[in-house]
Amino acid sequence: MAIALCPLEQLVEGQSRGFDPHGVGSDTVFALRHGGLVRVYSNSCPHLDVPLEYRKDRYLSADGQRIICYAHGAQFLPLSGECVYGPCLGERLQALAHHIEDGWLMLEHSKPGGREVSRSPIHRIRTCD
Repeated sequence: MAIALCPLEQLVEGQSRGFDPHGVGSDTVFALRHGGLVRVYSNSCPHLDVPLEYRKDRYLSADGQRIICYAHGAQFLPLSGECVYGPCLGERLQALAHHIEDGWLMLEHSKPGGREVSRSPIHRIRTCD
């Protein structure tokens, strides 16, 4: 079973939109149209598992050429989700299965909270006692 995200015509070239398909209270996925192609990704930076956008639907750079993690400044290619700049260089955003049905962008069924977490080591900060 698929979940309807939006009419495809509402996803404009060079822009992105966030969605809360499971009703958790925040946008857990986002979609974009780049070069005429639609991509849907999990709204989670592979560096520290934080949301990417700084404001509602603000996932892309001003020129629409990169996906930006506003927490860390990481930059991702829109079509592949590959990080090309920042602390998660070479890692990828989690692409989500989707399809177009009767003019609607549909998210393939997925479980809420199905985010992958970073496998990068976490270092403790020493404190002065």
